[in-house]
Amino acid sequence: MKKVILVAGILILSACGYDGGYRYSCQDPENWEAPECNPPLCNVDGNCTEALLGFNPLLQDLIPTTIAEEVVAP
Repeated sequence: MKKVILVAGILILSACGYDGGYRYSCQDPENWEAPECNPPLCNVDGNCTEALLGFNPLLQDLIPTTIAEEVVAP
């Protein structure tokens, strides 16, 4: 009986899984440059890509990145 309950519980929980979509359309990288995901249109409903992600992904290429060199002690 315990096995049946365990299997039923697993099946029920697996039905609540991740569907692979985005909660907001502006979180999808394909929509980052869409007019409705950029100001001033997105300011109306707060659906700006920068507000949803916490950074502006379109400006990430402008930020210089440095590669740290690994130093091995003798």
